[in-house]
Amino acid sequence: MSLVELIAQADERGLAASGLACLDRCLPLLGGDDEVLRPLWGTLTDAGGGGDWTERLEQARGTLDAAGSGEAAEDEAALLARRMLATAPAARDAAEVRVWADACSVASLQIHRLLDPAEDAAPVDSRRQGRTDGMSPLVAAELRRQVAVLEILAGHGPAGLRQALEVSTEGRRVLRAVVSRRARGRV
Repeated sequence: MSLVELIAQADERGLAASGLACLDRCLPLLGGDDEVLRPLWGTLTDAGGGGDWTERLEQARGTLDAAGSGEAAEDEAALLARRMLATAPAARDAAEVRVWADACSVASLQIHRLLDPAEDAAPVDSRRQGRTDGMSPLVAAELRRQVAVLEILAGHGPAGLRQALEVSTEGRRVLRAVVSRRARGRV
């Protein structure tokens, strides 16, 4: 099943986790601590965690805004990551979360494409629909992680949240290494 199909079939919790996982993997671009989104993950354990979601989202935004406030001009990848955070819905309404999760998926793949030194000329949307020939390694890995998060949650519900978080943490480590290598190359 393609990523687009998985997003279309996901429930509200799966969508929220999918968008959050994309944002979590892109934390190295926001200057945030690895644990800053952990409270948001915690709100996904029960279906009625919407109020907690709102409060914890605002806390994460405040922390990440403060962490990135010292940066002057940001590159396109960091701007895409900031947009993911800024557009996160205040309420975990299924329709709003679906739009956000879909936008996060596209943004995260685009971020990985921007940071991957290998060429990948195909549109991100074609990758999300399953056309993976000639895909750059970093984008391919991000696509696999996005699919894995949605499949885990579809198969295990709330019990799959820990495993989905582990998939996201692995992706964050990879992106942190890419960002670090890129920064060393500019010096």
